[in-house]
Amino acid sequence: MSNIEKRIAFFLPNLNGGGAEKSIVNLVKEFSKRNFYIDLVLVSAQGPYISQIPNNVRIIDLNTSHVILALPKLVKYLASNKPDALISSLNHANVVAIMAKLILNSKTKIIVREDSIPSQERRNSKSIKSKVLPLLMHVFYPYADFVIAVSKGVKEDLVSYVRLKPGRIKVIFNPVLDLEIFDRAKENVDYKWFNDNNYLPIIISVGRLTEPKDFGTLLKAFALVRKQIDARLVILGEGEERKNLETLTKELGVSDYVWMPGFVDNPYKYMSRADVFVLSSLYEGLSMVLIEALALGVPVISTDCKSGPREVLENGKYGKLVPVHDVNALSTAIMEVLTNPKSFEIDKDVLEKYKSEKIFEEYLKLI
Repeated sequence: MSNIEKRIAFFLPNLNGGGAEKSIVNLVKEFSKRNFYIDLVLVSAQGPYISQIPNNVRIIDLNTSHVILALPKLVKYLASNKPDALISSLNHANVVAIMAKLILNSKTKIIVREDSIPSQERRNSKSIKSKVLPLLMHVFYPYADFVIAVSKGVKEDLVSYVRLKPGRIKVIFNPVLDLEIFDRAKENVDYKWFNDNNYLPIIISVGRLTEPKDFGTLLKAFALVRKQIDARLVILGEGEERKNLETLTKELGVSDYVWMPGFVDNPYKYMSRADVFVLSSLYEGLSMVLIEALALGVPVISTDCKSGPREVLENGKYGKLVPVHDVNALSTAIMEVLTNPKSFEIDKDVLEKYKSEKIFEEYLKLI
């Protein structure tokens, strides 16, 4: 069967501004270039990444408030459209995708992507869902045709915590890099801090404003940096922790030196002009934004969280690693980078494995 005769479906809750959603968008773009019939099936067709979907991709809106409630509509979609493969991401959506296949006894290949660290999700969340999901994953993931882990660390967690068999899991990195990133990094920036003739160092971080990203620790570290260096902090992203973070900036006395514009369509033009990129997460599957910062030549600092950063930075070879939730260590690392800026070159092969085109080829082998 030629590509043009194959229908590939992608399944997600929505297109909110997270790494899992961005990965799927990048995959959709790559598949759409190769003459497949592409369906993007969304529990709710909303989110800032909607605007990035190519015109030749059909968006199927299940128009449902919760992923589990979308199960009947997903079953109906599979029965009516019979895609050759369905690629799902986010563990609760993955479970529902497998359920739909089992209900139908469908011949559609189900490929589930695990982007996060289930053990850390449970440890850092009090929700019932985070406690039940590992059991559901243990029960249903073996029925998927392929289980994809986005890093070696994610695979290890699926084996040790979810108790999946290692042979059932294939590591395929996130599709991160393409020429568009470098072109967009050159676009003009209209915010004053990036155009000020009186140079002041800029620290940048990118991610959803949620507890796992631990921007609170970054803000506290920044407050310590401010006592030594007249720097600025930019945090790009949106989320439920905004009010708490804004309150914290006022309590720390740094609100005039922190800019949080929300989700931006082009973070690369800001990242490429920053003096240091900081990832303060409690855990990461495989941080896409860390890879993007490396590709743009920005010095990086990351928490040594499970499990993506150490893997991406090759044990600290390409950036500083600091303990999770350690304000003093993070502030010290930031000051070291700002006071002793060093240019670095990253091995070409390190970035090659994250190119979207290369990752597409890995998925093509499964379909």
